Amino acid sequence: MAKKKQPGSGGTPATVALTRAGVEHAVHTYEHDPAAASYGLEAAEAMDLDPGRVFKTLLASVDDKLVVGIVPVSGQLDLKAVAAAVGGKKAVMADPADAERATGYVVGGISPLGQKRAHPTVVDASALGHPTVFVSGGRRGMEIELAPADLVAQTRATVAAIGR
Repeated sequence: MAKKKQPGSGGTPATVALTRAGVEHAVHTYEHDPAAASYGLEAAEAMDLDPGRVFKTLLASVDDKLVVGIVPVSGQLDLKAVAAAVGGKKAVMADPADAERATGYVVGGISPLGQKRAHPTVVDASALGHPTVFVSGGRRGMEIELAPADLVAQTRATVAAIGR
């Protein structure tokens, strides 16, 4: 992995944040298909990766506060588990427009890194079982590969079993 983005990949708030922090990472791009049913599974297939190593960034409203949940694209976010992980009682998926406004990214390209405002974040514990994981780079068709410990540190995340 390299600290610099690949030529032609273009910077996003996520890549800028990692570069500024000196975090080792690699940027991977693929041709996004607008007809894809699942952005995360599309990324895993396009890059020939185990879907368990590719993580999606989802926003939930826990007791009316936005929380970021990062889970493998092969599964789903367990709303009860994410609420419990942040000491909340009830969680529902956030409205996509609210998620876009809060993060500065578009749905399908929401990165857990470099968001407009910091939100409580929970990374699924399965991430720690991989040497590197992939998360959205801040736009559709762009993934960032980094060590799970760096993902946790850069997002100030809690680690918990929040995927199912």
